[in-house]
Amino acid sequence: MDSIMQTEKKCFICARRKYLEEHHIFGGTANRKKSEKHGLKVWLCYEDHRGNSGVHFNRVVDLALKAAGQKKFEETHTREEFRKEFGKSWL
Repeated sequence: MDSIMQTEKKCFICARRKYLEEHHIFGGTANRKKSEKHGLKVWLCYEDHRGNSGVHFNRVVDLALKAAGQKKFEETHTREEFRKEFGKSWL
């Protein structure tokens, strides 16, 4: 499934259009598959993905993306459905 988080292929954080990588907002084996199923993924440039201050090393950015992903999910589902699917709420 394509990402429902973005309509353009550019970094979700800084809008760069080069060196992009797909990031599943909810990681881990099971949640990665659920992120894929629901399109809860974004494009990130290398720096914002794997760089020293990127999502994999910056808890603030990670939590902000999780909150954005949950808000997007809740446009078409309930919060209870989100909790059931992902185990907890980030909002």
